Amino acid sequence: MADKRDYYEVLGVNKGASDDEIKKAFRQSAKKYHPDLHPGDKECEEKFKEVNEAYEVLSDKDKRARYDQFGHAGVDPNYGAGGPGGGSPFGGGIDLDDIFSSFFGGFGGRRQNSSNMPQRGSDVEASVTITFEEAAKGCKKTITYNSVSTCDACHGTGAAEGSQPKTCSACGGSGRVTINQRSPFGVIQTQRSCDACHGTGKLIDNPCRKCSGSGRQRKSRTVDVTIPAGIKDQQILNVSGHGNAGYNGGPAGDLHVFVNVRTHSLFERRGDDVWCDLPITLTQAVLGAEVVVPTLDGKVKYSIHEGTQPNDVFKLKGRGIPRLGGRGRGDQYVRIVVEIPKSLNNRQKELIREFERTAGEKNYAKNKSFFEKLKNFFND
Repeated sequence: MADKRDYYEVLGVNKGASDDEIKKAFRQSAKKYHPDLHPGDKECEEKFKEVNEAYEVLSDKDKRARYDQFGHAGVDPNYGAGGPGGGSPFGGGIDLDDIFSSFFGGFGGRRQNSSNMPQRGSDVEASVTITFEEAAKGCKKTITYNSVSTCDACHGTGAAEGSQPKTCSACGGSGRVTINQRSPFGVIQTQRSCDACHGTGKLIDNPCRKCSGSGRQRKSRTVDVTIPAGIKDQQILNVSGHGNAGYNGGPAGDLHVFVNVRTHSLFERRGDDVWCDLPITLTQAVLGAEVVVPTLDGKVKYSIHEGTQPNDVFKLKGRGIPRLGGRGRGDQYVRIVVEIPKSLNNRQKELIREFERTAGEKNYAKNKSFFEKLKNFFND
């Protein structure tokens, strides 16, 4: 544990960073080191795990408070001597949560409920990168991420194989003890975490070696996720029950998957519509032509009318992105780009001049209008 980096350093934020700053830093780092973007790169894989571990602690208000006060020893049950109480910076016998319960227990504070009640696990985050087409049509992806799971050696009991935790006789298995305190107003009863079992309600004489008695272990997991058609860049998918394992039989948290969509060489997304540029020749613009237009569904033919102008836009109805929830599709808009020849020989130039002489003003209405406005401007 001594070689672990500071969690704030891992995410590249200051110790006083806000929750939003921590989340933003995590998303940037997770995207940078995600295994999908660096297949086979063990260094990036380890950094990705390190980033996830740091975020799991710093995104949790209670864990962050313990980490700020005690460092890694305050949040990692495997830190130090191991076994019951081994994760405490004070050695055995003190639960870090007792620091809070000694002030707040019994007065509507942080831990009124028994600490051995089932508790839901925390959520975890991961990211996945998909193509523009996959975002438009939907796809399935296998997500690899790290989470805290129930120890597979002791099945969450914290006790070594062949043994079982015992009910704590000091608290009767409740994890809480009642303290009578004298005051000017008489005897006041307060509750705090049981010192004997550290609030678990159970005693483990022979702790599991794999999890040091915590009943939990961090490991890499995979899950197949269906990404719906029409998903947008940076949207988040929620995968229920695939987060960190719960406590005392409580349900697992959720997995939040941040979806990153790659840009496309031809298409640009605007809402549920798709835009693209279509280069055509000067001749096609002047005389009209049948052209081939790329779409998400393949190539389609379209007739360009005579006299098509640069930046004219035409619409292909229903050729855009499917709307989430199956409510139809957007449209595709095609912007005309007229390509003007750059290298003409003498014969070609002469033909262009001949065309110019015979074209007449009606073919250049905008040009005529502009110069009339210009003339009026200077005569005013």
